[in-house]
Amino acid sequence: MPSRKFADGEVVRGRWPGSSLYYEVEILSHDSTSQLYTVKYKDGTELELKENDIKPLTSFRQRKGGSTSSSPSRRRGSRSRSRSRSPGRPPKSARRSASASHQADIKEARREVEVKLTPLILKPFGNSISRYNGEPEHIERNDAPHKNTQEKFNLSQESSYIATQYSLRPRKEEVKLKEIDSKEEKYVAKELAVRTFEVTPIRAKDLEFGGVPGVFLIMFGLPVFLFLLLLMCKQKDPSLLNFPPPLPALYELWETRVFGVYLLWFLIQVLFYLLPIGKVVEGMPLIDGRRLKYRLNGFYAFILTSAVIGTSLFQGVEFHYVYSHFLQFALAATVFCVVLSVYLYVRSLKAPRNDLSPASSGNAVYDFFIGRELNPRIGTFDLKYFCELRPGLIGWEALLTTMDIIHDGFGFMLAFGDLVWVPFIYSFQAFYLVSHPNEVSWPMASLIIVLKLCGYVIFRGANSQKNAFRKNPSDPKLAHLKTIHTSTGKNLLVSGWWGFVRHPNYLGDLIMALAWSLPCGFNHILPYFYIIYFTMLLVHREARDEYHCKKKYGVAWEKYRQRVPYRIFPYIY
Repeated sequence: MPSRKFADGEVVRGRWPGSSLYYEVEILSHDSTSQLYTVKYKDGTELELKENDIKPLTSFRQRKGGSTSSSPSRRRGSRSRSRSRSPGRPPKSARRSASASHQADIKEARREVEVKLTPLILKPFGNSISRYNGEPEHIERNDAPHKNTQEKFNLSQESSYIATQYSLRPRKEEVKLKEIDSKEEKYVAKELAVRTFEVTPIRAKDLEFGGVPGVFLIMFGLPVFLFLLLLMCKQKDPSLLNFPPPLPALYELWETRVFGVYLLWFLIQVLFYLLPIGKVVEGMPLIDGRRLKYRLNGFYAFILTSAVIGTSLFQGVEFHYVYSHFLQFALAATVFCVVLSVYLYVRSLKAPRNDLSPASSGNAVYDFFIGRELNPRIGTFDLKYFCELRPGLIGWEALLTTMDIIHDGFGFMLAFGDLVWVPFIYSFQAFYLVSHPNEVSWPMASLIIVLKLCGYVIFRGANSQKNAFRKNPSDPKLAHLKTIHTSTGKNLLVSGWWGFVRHPNYLGDLIMALAWSLPCGFNHILPYFYIIYFTMLLVHREARDEYHCKKKYGVAWEKYRQRVPYRIFPYIY
């Protein structure tokens, strides 16, 4: 095994990706497998660099000491006399060195796809703006000890210094060279920003859900598990001792008429979504600075849906048909989900890089699952936003600042969750009670209602507070809330609901899930699958949030963890 050259904690100079500029960095760790060093820049940015991109501080000090070949006067482009050339004419090699160096840097920036930004932010130094998930973020520093000793770097000054380091051009040519340098730097920065956000593949060890094998098992295992649950529930004795349940023939699960009814339901919700009623709001900024517009008319869709169902009941439509064909509806929704997922992946192959999800990896199986395109749209019709809110979960409107919208692509994971898992698992208790009724006393019913309302208040209050803060942190209504400043320019809430636990919305969600399960009684554990599964889901989702926030906010996130130690359950977890 090759030995490492630099030790953890050592302060060295690290080359900024895609340029010839070196900045002071601290060695954090070393990966013996990939032979990459994880380093931390002054502004908190963490990168992985190759060993030949790192130089000891002493090498730079020696260079600054001044040798005959690179004296300060020559670095600033002053002319020197030569017996073999006229005084005003620089050597040809010197005239070409700067532009050739920059051309090489641009090519190198395109080639170096192995460089990975830990916080997913490419932060130029100085008074500049970087982007995370498309949102412009002014770089500011954390309130850390020795703040007054931090260096302030200016990218344009140092790059022009490097560009003219070996140049002997006259003044006018030097000015022209600086203009060329500035244009090329902007091009390199733009290329790096796009490459870092989209092109840089996620390494195998960073893939979520168990990587490619994990998502492969999920895509095949979840539909099978769903049908086994529904079949167990239809048994006279739904005990786990009777697992597995008798399996029906495949032709019994498919009915074309049921698939037609499902499509009709889907298209009715599309029609309600497209109605020009309700206010239009802007989502979070994308990587290119655009803000997509969304129409919030879920409440009107709910009212219209209720009116359609009420009218159908008045006309004598038998809604028992839904229960008696529940398995067929589940299969119809699964088939529709698979077809939609294939369409989403195929169309994403032609999507611009700026439209791709930061969660995509470059692996076809993983990207089919996690979603390759961030916000697939047909005209103004947003497929992800619609499927998240309408066919299976009408009314959840504080969605635009969640991980689903700003980070995950739209693939099998969200399509199956929105169109199959949510409508058929979240209504599982009602499906169970049809065949296994349970009487609930008034005191017990009252307790369940109070529990449900408490969960709703926590869930709604936390989501509304977070949504309002992200949209307008300077809102006077939020002035009483305490925050922690981050190097991205954003603030983290450390009071209100978000000072109680790190994810109070998850806590409210779980309380409501328990309230939905309690009416089923305690004869069988089957109806409590919802709360058991939901707990595992939100714990895993919280771990994903923790991972992304730690990369994004760095030291500020550690401060937040100290201020708010519990993740979901106070004094427990």
